[in-house]
Formats: sequence, structure tokens, C-alpha cells
Amino acid sequence: MLARIIKSLRDRGPSNRTALATSAGMSYDRFVLYLQWMAEKDLVSLDGDGNVHLTPHGAESYDQLVTWIIDHVGKLKVSRSRFSMDSQ
Repeated sequence: MLARIIKSLRDRGPSNRTALATSAGMSYDRFVLYLQWMAEKDLVSLDGDGNVHLTPHGAESYDQLVTWIIDHVGKLKVSRSRFSMDSQ
């Protein structure tokens, strides 16, 4: 969920809370909880008009997450035989 919010801010720029919750595919109630936590961790900030902005720390954290996923998850190899539906 955090990555969706940050990705939306990176792609679209600052956004109001309702539009951001919608673009992240989250219910507004759940989104507000994530947003509060993210603001406490300096990943996002809110301006005087209520728009959400990605902080430099938030952008850096997102980049690190994407790099980690590419480096580790992208290299996983799953044997197809483990998922075989053949009965013997």
C-alpha cells in the first residue's frame, strides 16, 4: 500500500487526499491511517491546502525499495515442477 501511494505521488505529483486514495486504490479510511504514518516517518508532507507531497526522504525510500525488489525478488526462480497438476 505504501508503494502505491508513493508511486502515485511520483507519477502525478502533489495531490489532494481523496484523489490520492483513489489513484492508490484504497478506501479513504485506510488511506488516512497510512498517510498519518507516512507523514510521521517524513515520507510525505501536507501543505496548507491539504495537498500531499512526496518528500525527498520518501522518494529515496521508494527508489531503495524498487532496487531491492529488482535485486532480490526479480532473481527468484520457481521450479515449474512444484506447480505441476499431473497426478501419478
